Amino acid sequence: MTPSPPPAAAPPSGLPLRERKKLRTRHALIDTALRMFTERGFDGATLDELCDAVEVSKRTFFRTFASKEDVAMAPAEDMWRAFADRLAGRDLGGRPVAAELRAVLRETVAAMPDEGWEHRMLLSRRLAAATPSMDAHGLHFCNRTSARIVADLHRRLDVDPADPRPRLAIDLVVAAWHHALETWTAQEGGHTRGALAARLDAAFDALPGALSFAAPARADSPPPAESTG
Repeated sequence: MTPSPPPAAAPPSGLPLRERKKLRTRHALIDTALRMFTERGFDGATLDELCDAVEVSKRTFFRTFASKEDVAMAPAEDMWRAFADRLAGRDLGGRPVAAELRAVLRETVAAMPDEGWEHRMLLSRRLAAATPSMDAHGLHFCNRTSARIVADLHRRLDVDPADPRPRLAIDLVVAAWHHALETWTAQEGGHTRGALAARLDAAFDALPGALSFAAPARADSPPPAESTG
């Protein structure tokens, strides 16, 4: 049986009671969804069953999440929203943008507030790997969030609106994140934030070499097919 994630951190006491209740409901929906989907498969648990388990109405669910995919992808989506917010408040100060993006992503992962966020991230990633609709949902969210970040960079940087470098910098960060997440998910145990951060560092360190990568073809590889065009 798949262990449940640790309880989410209590909502900040300074929030109004209504907001604290909403956050507690949101956390309960995420944890219950990840547990049910992991045990029974994404399509093996209905939205009605999820709402019954948390004792909320479907109307409450849809005030919080747009779909089953949305609640199942919440750990990653929350992280990228926090990344975008942290970056928007960062004084880039003429420093290399790629290095700042790397630093902000590392800081964001370390600062995710929920105890057990990394366990939720692991369950979510494993589900997405086996669920095409979750992968498609994640791709759409990633594209929208990347566009938001690029627009923010163009507002704050003295670069031509047609300059592709801000978008390419974000795309490299996203590629490094996906590689780090895949290798971290696939490893045997040790799914800690520190291990994820180490995978991120390794992926970022490999980026310069990836741009100039050249290697001889395998001696036993088949020749390229002749063009028929």
